[in-house]
Amino acid sequence: MDAMVARQMLPALEELKDYVSIPNDAVNPEDIQENVQWAEKAFAKRGFQTSVLKNARLPLFLAEMSFPKASKTVMFYFHLDGQPVRADEWQQEDPFRMVLREKGADGAYEDINWNLLQSTINDEWRVFGRSSSDDKGPIIMLLQALDMLQSERQSPPFNIKVVLDPEEEKGSPGLKETLEKHKDRFQADYLIVMDGPMHASNIPTLTLGCRGSVGFTLATYGPITPQHSGHYGNYAPNPGFLLAKVIASMKDEQGRVLVDGFYNGIAFDEEALKVMAAVPDNKEEINARLVIAEEEKVGNNYQESLQYPSLNIRGMQSAVVGKGAATIVPDEAVALLDIRLVPETEAKRMVSLVDSHIQKQGYTVLNHAPTTEERLRYPQIVFMQSSGGTPAFRTDVNAPISVWLRKALANSYKKEPVVIRMMGGTVPVVSFVQALDVPAVLVPLVNVDNNQHSPDENLRLGNLRMGMKTCLSILTSPI
Repeated sequence: MDAMVARQMLPALEELKDYVSIPNDAVNPEDIQENVQWAEKAFAKRGFQTSVLKNARLPLFLAEMSFPKASKTVMFYFHLDGQPVRADEWQQEDPFRMVLREKGADGAYEDINWNLLQSTINDEWRVFGRSSSDDKGPIIMLLQALDMLQSERQSPPFNIKVVLDPEEEKGSPGLKETLEKHKDRFQADYLIVMDGPMHASNIPTLTLGCRGSVGFTLATYGPITPQHSGHYGNYAPNPGFLLAKVIASMKDEQGRVLVDGFYNGIAFDEEALKVMAAVPDNKEEINARLVIAEEEKVGNNYQESLQYPSLNIRGMQSAVVGKGAATIVPDEAVALLDIRLVPETEAKRMVSLVDSHIQKQGYTVLNHAPTTEERLRYPQIVFMQSSGGTPAFRTDVNAPISVWLRKALANSYKKEPVVIRMMGGTVPVVSFVQALDVPAVLVPLVNVDNNQHSPDENLRLGNLRMGMKTCLSILTSPI
């Protein structure tokens, strides 16, 4: 298998280079259409029947292939869109023109000639370009694994469906509508999500679930318009201090959420504790990478911390900081927060718990901007508004799909994969899991330091090699 994968490295890099060259921010529908057209040709070349399923947003791409002796169907989920690009922040002329680099003595990556790949391929070299790892790299890995099978005149022991989501980076707003219209087209026995980075150890990884998310806005109010802090300081309430008090009341000094009921229902059996303890995390390495002296104390280790709902401030604003700052009492302070959900929690309930907590602190909570009458009546107002949220999912470690994938990877790599009970991030594919009632597992394939969502996104060539091997392992493993 390793020799076959080695022969496929150059074709894989050339195909990835071609695919990355197409811009893919979902705010530009014409770019997404070009990406879909590329996928139609690429999958048709491998013998798939392809469909473009339209909705009120952007069309979902579906490829299907059946095999005579197969009785089960496995669906693979990827996304073809990418994060926005700010070209001036990248260390290359065009983020969609993939470049090859190696790490220099100073630790910085330096461009090397693409033609070097013709004679040798160093696993530590990297290709840089938007979506090289998130998520076009994994798409190419699967396509190239299928090419390897076909070159050996072999067929997978199951039928295949491949879904390419055009708006994953925007929360997959059209996914639910497409599922409602074409639910029968997505029926499958198992769902494999190929997105996200492998464990930091770079050992083949299986992730059995992901947290969900719900966001909400908080706002507090001072004078109706900003006022001179000399004239009205000590008189007009400052909304920044009010907001700081509200938020500070929600966590203790160890980072644990103080909202009543926030952690209700979270418990770990022996099997769950065993799975989490087996993950080869290194606290010192994690803290050094984050440059933090001490971690919060939610859970006994990093993996346990991801099994609890989290409360996070993702942005705060009051008046102006930096250029344009003035000595004023601001009129308003705003914070955006999010809660990462776990299967034991539900978005509406968690937001309601926060609402109740704020009221217990003596604040009047409104779901609308306060009127003049309300501002004159209530001394401490908090405006609160939440989004619908995305739920979490978690597949049991002993479920058939989990056992099958563990066996497939263990047989190929001659060692057990890292099994992560639930990752901290959120994948919109939960709509599939719930609507189709299909067991799902994430199989991440790219290097953990790939700069996902950031400038200089990259894919380590060793991970490209491993990703193709992992895909080939799955495609040749009987269910």
